Amino acid sequence: MRTARFFGAAASLALTLAVAAPAQAAGYRYWSFWEGDAGGKWAYATQGPATARPSDGDAIGFRFAVSEDTSDASRPSAAPDFATICSGTDEKAGTKRVAVVVDFGGPEDAPPGEKPPAPRVETGCAQVRTDATGAEALAAVAKPLRYDSAAMLCGIAGYPAKGCGEQVAETSAPSTTGTPTGNPTASGTPRAQDDGGGGPSAGILVGGAAVLVLGGAAVWKARRRA
Repeated sequence: MRTARFFGAAASLALTLAVAAPAQAAGYRYWSFWEGDAGGKWAYATQGPATARPSDGDAIGFRFAVSEDTSDASRPSAAPDFATICSGTDEKAGTKRVAVVVDFGGPEDAPPGEKPPAPRVETGCAQVRTDATGAEALAAVAKPLRYDSAAMLCGIAGYPAKGCGEQVAETSAPSTTGTPTGNPTASGTPRAQDDGGGGPSAGILVGGAAVLVLGGAAVWKARRRA
């Protein structure tokens, strides 16, 4: 009776470990939003393009890629170089100039059945009214834009043709030109991320199997003594 109880407890423990095992991280395919900082580098934007209001002389960037969250997001591969991008655009009263960089990502980031536009990176100087948002600056140089019902930016210049921040089965390898995308909505809040659909890790399953084997061995020995 004691060995049977041990075996039952072992089986219960193995099942509990398997159920409690953490799921594998999920990735999402989406456009991330960036701002050029004072050091000439990209910084992940703290709000979405529909609420951010860049100043004259600022640079904003957009990058399409697969990421788990904001910590591993890929930056636009072109620098936030306002002086170069807006070199041919003169100042004009009542307007501001914003350098815009759009990086469509690599083939590894593309949704099934689609491929990134060529060239991969496009830049433009948006001359917009002084109170214009980042989304308006983007629209001035890279139409058409596509949003979903939650005001999430889904497509730039028609890419991708469909989908919006969808979860992917496995996170793609980071692009070689990017570095450590959230999925910014109009308010800049990344799309909520669940635990994904991964199962228990191999270590947990092996450990559970070992417990079951030990339990089975105990039962076998008890029967031999009987």
